[in-house]
Parts: sequence; C-alpha cells; structure tokens
Amino acid sequence: MNLALRFAARELRSGVKGFRIFLACLALGVAAIAAAGSTAEAFRQGLASQAREILGGDLAVTVDQRRFTPAERAAIERAGRVSWAVGSRAMAEAPSGERRLVELRGVSAAYPLAGAVTLESGGDLQQAIRPAADGAAGAVIERVLLERLALHVGDRILVGELPVEIRGVLVQEPDRLSRGFALGPRVLVQRQAVERGGFLQPGLPFLETARIALPQGVSPVEARKAMRKTIKDRTVRMRDRQDATPGVSWLIDQLEYFLGFIGLASLVAGGLGVFGAVSAFLEERKPSIAVLKALGAEGDFIRNLYLAQIGVLALLGVAVGVALGAAAPFVLAGLIPKDLTVPALFAVYPEPLLRAAAFGLLSAAAFSLAPLARARATPPASLFRRDVGARLAWSGETIAAALAALGLAVLSVLTAPTPLAAGLMIGGVAVSFLLLWWLGRLATRLAGRLRGGARGMVRMGLANLAGPRSAARTAAPAIGLGVGLLAAVVLIQSSLLRQVAEVAPRTAPAIVFTEIPGAEAARFDQAVAAAFGQPLTAGNYLRAPFLTGRIVRIKDRPVDRKSIPERQRWAFDNDVSISAIGAKPRGADIVEGEWWPADYRGPPLLAMEVEAARAAGLGLGDDVTLSVLGREIEAKLAVLRKVDVGGFGPSFPLILTPASLEGADLRHVAIAKADRAQEARVTRALGRDFPEVNVISVREQLEAATDLFDRLALAIRAAAAVAALAGLLVLTGAIAARAQARTREASILKVLGATRLQVLGAYVLEYGAVGLIAGVTGVGLGCLAAWPVVTQIFKAQWAVDWSGVFLLVFGAALLAGLGGLFATLHALAKRPAAALRTE
Repeated sequence: MNLALRFAARELRSGVKGFRIFLACLALGVAAIAAAGSTAEAFRQGLASQAREILGGDLAVTVDQRRFTPAERAAIERAGRVSWAVGSRAMAEAPSGERRLVELRGVSAAYPLAGAVTLESGGDLQQAIRPAADGAAGAVIERVLLERLALHVGDRILVGELPVEIRGVLVQEPDRLSRGFALGPRVLVQRQAVERGGFLQPGLPFLETARIALPQGVSPVEARKAMRKTIKDRTVRMRDRQDATPGVSWLIDQLEYFLGFIGLASLVAGGLGVFGAVSAFLEERKPSIAVLKALGAEGDFIRNLYLAQIGVLALLGVAVGVALGAAAPFVLAGLIPKDLTVPALFAVYPEPLLRAAAFGLLSAAAFSLAPLARARATPPASLFRRDVGARLAWSGETIAAALAALGLAVLSVLTAPTPLAAGLMIGGVAVSFLLLWWLGRLATRLAGRLRGGARGMVRMGLANLAGPRSAARTAAPAIGLGVGLLAAVVLIQSSLLRQVAEVAPRTAPAIVFTEIPGAEAARFDQAVAAAFGQPLTAGNYLRAPFLTGRIVRIKDRPVDRKSIPERQRWAFDNDVSISAIGAKPRGADIVEGEWWPADYRGPPLLAMEVEAARAAGLGLGDDVTLSVLGREIEAKLAVLRKVDVGGFGPSFPLILTPASLEGADLRHVAIAKADRAQEARVTRALGRDFPEVNVISVREQLEAATDLFDRLALAIRAAAAVAALAGLLVLTGAIAARAQARTREASILKVLGATRLQVLGAYVLEYGAVGLIAGVTGVGLGCLAAWPVVTQIFKAQWAVDWSGVFLLVFGAALLAGLGGLFATLHALAKRPAAALRTE
C-alpha cells in the first residue's frame, strides 16, 4: 500500500488534466444538494430563532366563531401574562365609495408580548390605535389598502359600520406568519373597537386568540398539557413555539427535498461523466499499467494505485461542491428582499453539507469503481494490444460499486420527508436511466444497419454513431435524464399556470359573497341582478345557506381519527362547511346515489364528499351524526359527490336536506361570474344596500397566486437546469475523451480524399442525432412524470406547452450538434502528418 501511495502521489503531481469533467460533474451535483439543504436549514433556523415572536408568545390558544368562556379565560390567565386578539373579515369603504375586503384585527393593550409592530413612519402602535375624540377607532393599515382605495394617513373609512381613522401604515406584525393566509389587507385596531363594531355576534365568522408569555422556567409543552387538562373542549386549538408555523415548515421540507432530488439526479446524470472520465484516464495509463503488470505488479497494487488517485480527486470535487453549496445561501441573502416574510438565519450548517458530501462520495464510488475493476483484471498482453473490451466480472470493485449505488438510494429515502415518494422518485430515475441507456444501445445498432444504404458524410456519421466509442452509449442517457427533469418541471409549471391563469378564471367564480342575511336573500339576489344589468341564471350565480359543523359519529360510533388516512382527516379533525340545498344544484357531480326531491320533508339526508366518506368506510345508507348549531343531527348518507373547490358549483363537503335545519336563521353565501365592470358595480351597490356582506374578489386572488407561482417556478426551473447542465458536461467529457482518436480519424479521412465539409457534416450528424434521441426520449419521460403530478396530486387539467417541448428537443439536438462541430474543428485544425505520427 505504501508503494502504491508513493506512485499515486508521483502521478498526481502532473495535475488534474483529464479529470476536469470528473470534478465538474461531482461538484455540480454536490453543490445543488448542499445549496438546497443549506438554504432550507437557514429558513428553519430563522423560524426556530424567532418562534416566540412568530407565535406572539410561548403559547397561543384559539377559538372559532365564539368567545372564550369565563372558565377558559381564567385558565388562560393563570398560565402567565396574556395578550388578547380578535379577528374578522369586513368590507372597508372609502369616502369615494370604493370598497375592499379587509382582515380586521383587534388587539389588547398588552399586544405584542414578543417582537414589535413596525409602522412605516415609526411610532407606537398603542398610541396610533387609540380612539378619536368622537369615538372613531384609530387604526393602522397596510399600504396596499391605501393604494387600492386612494387613501392617505389621516383619512377616515368605514369598516363594516365601524368608523375608522387611519393613523399609520402597517409594515409588519411579529405574529403574522403564524396566522396563515389572508384574503385582504390588514387593518389593526383596539379589541374594544371590534366589539363595538358588532363583528363578534354569535353566528358570525370570527376568531379569538389568547397569546401567553409563560413565567421563567416553565416549559411550553408542560404548560400546554396542564391547560388541556382544564380546557377539554377539542375545538379550542393550542399551539406552542415548536408548532408556530406548521404550514411553512412543511413547505420548506418539501422544497428542500424536491430541489435536493434534482441535485441527486444531477449526480446520477453526471455519474456517466465520472465513468467516462475514469475510463479515459485509465485508457491513457494503459502502457503504464501494462509495464507494471509485466514487471510483476499484482492486481491489488494496480487497484490501490489508481483508487488512491481517484479518491483524492473525488474528495477534491466533493469539497468544491460543498464550498459552493455552503456559499449559496449567502448569495441568496443578497438577492432576496430585506422584507422577506419568512425569517432566515444564513450561516454554515454542517449537517446538510455532510449529507451532500455523502451523496457525492457514494456517487463517485458507484460510477468510478467499474472501470477500475476492468483495468485491474485485464492481463498485460491485452493492455499492450490496447484491448480493454473485456466484460466486467464480479469482484471487490464491482460489489463495492453496487453497494455504493444502493447506499445512494437508501440515503435518499432516509433523508426524505416522505419515504414512499422518495422511493417512487428514485425508482423513476433508475428506470429512466436504464431506458435511456437501452435506447442509446438501440440507436447504435439501428445506425449500423442504416449505414449500408447511405453514402458520403451521412454514411460516415452513421458509422461513427454505430461504433464502439459512440456518444449515444454515454452522453445520451445523461442528456436525456437532464432534459427529462427539465421537461417535467416545465410541463408541471405550464399546466398549473394555465389552471390558475386560464382555466380557473373561466370555470371558477369571479366573486364570492359571504354574510348574506338569510331573511333578505331574495332582496340580495335582486340587488346583484340590478348591479350586473342582466338576469341571474344557474350558469352565472349560485346562492346557498352556509354554516359550519363537525362529524361526531359515524355508524353510531364515535369517530376514530387514527383509522382514517391522514390526507382525509380534514373532514373529521375540525369544523367543516355545511349547506342545506333542496333541488339538485348545477355542478352537483354525483358519484353514487340520487339527489333528493326539491320538496323533500322526511328524515335528514346527507350528501358528502366522496373521498372523505370512503376514507371513513362510509357507504350509501350509513348513519352520520353532525354537531351543528349546538345540537346533533343524525342523517342518512344518500349521495356521494366530488367537490371541486375551485369550480363553479356547491363546494361544500357536507350538504343536508333543508328541512334538517328548518327554523334556523342561517346566513348565506353566493358565488357569481362577472367581468371587472360588473364586479365594481356590484361592490358599490352592496355597500349601500348590504354593508354587512363581504365581497371577495377571486380574480385578485388568482392574479396574486399566478405571480407567486411564477416566481417559485422560476427557481425550480433553474434548479432543474442543473441536471441538464450535468448532461452537457457528460457530452463534453465524451468529446474530450475521444479528442485524440477523432483527430487521427479526421486526418485519415482527409488523406483518403474527404472534404472538410464531409468530415464536419459526419460529426455534426452523429452528435446531433445523439442530442435528438436524448431530447425526444427525455421529453417523453418528462411527460410521464408530470402527468400524474398534475392530474392526480394537483387535480388540474393536463396541458402540454408545445413551444417549451419543442425548445427542449431542439436545444438538446442543437447543443449536441454544436459540441460535435467544435470537436471536429479542433480535429481539422491539425495537419494530417503530425496527427498520424502521434501514438
């Protein structure tokens, strides 16, 4: 071993010539994985470091559509110092008559317990929200509301029927991230102002939240458990600092895995570059290996000699990748806005870097040990004859390569947030890789058969493609895998963007109306029709009663949440929306059963969302008990239906027969299709006649979603392009490995009378065909991967971005063809005599 290391050190003195592609392929994949992990960890640490500020305290306790009872309030106040807040939605009306939906929030004098409220011009929040002398509520609001309603600080608006004086512009609240998605700009006032405005009446949608600062030394987990013993009502939600932002944390986990998976795929695609670089390196060392073997060197000595060199260079490539990945978050910190909603703590985190290094080393071992095994096992006579075409046999090196490949897969599954999804993705990449390799072999055989009927440069190009050193065997799988990943991302993005920007505006309502008084529903319909300037039909308007309730028993047994798959527990964990509809509505989308008659007066019947029902083992005729309006209703399941939340139809998970709720004073919701002018007219008209009705512009929400998705998709496409770059590196390595042989071939062809144009055409045809094969196959694989994601996971309509598909195929063929062109120009630049004299 000592002698092998001495020989290895002597050979390494010549530098890394011939290993540049090896280093680039390893560094690229490792950098992608390390960057994804380091950036995600920066956001996780940022969230963890500000968890108390994000939650607004050590504990947050929330009730929906009711106030805390005296007993609950007493238990909360015993736990520590408390800040109280109430929140509701209402329409804000400017003096000009313009109206917008806002998120109204009232806070107590102790707010905030943690962190600070930032106002645009500075100042104290509590001073800014003090009531005016005439009783108007003082408020701070977001700038977007000022701009939408053409307001200035000092102006007055109506929020519902509450007069509000604008005292400042709200920039940031410390606990905003923990409250989740908002439908409108925020308006912050005193808690008493929300109470005076009538927003906390029974039956209205509002939240009350208590945030608690615990005494020194009291654990949030222990305090939460102790409080739960006193407050047993499960509708009271409790969170501590460790659960401040569950939705954001989940999103970070998923993005890290997805971007890291792209990095892993880049490593796999670049693995062929590693394989090719090691093979080319050992090809150049054949005379040295032959001499050493002829002088008595054993196979183990040869293995140790070159394994030491490959190991050192692999460590160098991994180190470069880790350094780039560690630096990526700091580069990102300079690019992202300073007012980013999600806090980030940018630093060097060892755990994601070590994980990326492990991926890199396993990839290097999986792809470099096989050529080493071939060189070690080949006898010296064959090496002197330049014959290294022997088949691989099982040996220590090949077994180690297989174990390294298995290690890659196991490490991917163990570090993934969803092991099943990780296994499916890894299996998909493995199958795709094998398919691309097989298609490359098939292309060489097909080219060999077609060359007999071709002439001139086409025959030469086909002969090169069919040869034993054809780029179709090595470059095509790597390029195809990169194109496949990029195609999958492009196709998913185009389908979802089309869903948000085209399909949803066409099929979804433009406006949603909430808090419609049930007793005045008919007059409300007339007001909407008058504002629209056209009759209301089933195709452009739908109104129905709305309330919330909870499923408490199924088949006369209490709900067993643990027996229900996690994805369908939403229907049984919390209150869900319920309606009472008589005649079968448009868009009922019935899967099983038959809708009841419009005048049905019998025992309660229920229509339920089909996936939730099946997850709980429910079928037609089963009994379901609902807790609604303080009483329990036992209904028989009569209809199973699909619910399209984004469509124009009754998107209630549960629908009862109207007689089930007879006598209840229910508020209604309505949806409507309208153009921008109709939307503006109806918003103004309802401000006069129905000021308590909230008008939600779905169009604005879709436009905001489109903008957000565009920015997110750009980052994901950039990450996917890394895999395509790995494929191009493999192509470059294949070209570089054959540079000397190509020069000799070009010189022989020139001596035999071939023109420069014929030689150029032959090589461009060869490499262009490789790019075309890889591009078409990669796009096909991308379609196979994207289709289930779009249709089954996102439930969107499948749409192919043909321009993007064409650009990917054309780009792959063009770049590969240009690679062949440059390689040929380099070969033709040398004089035939000098090239033919070179060994």
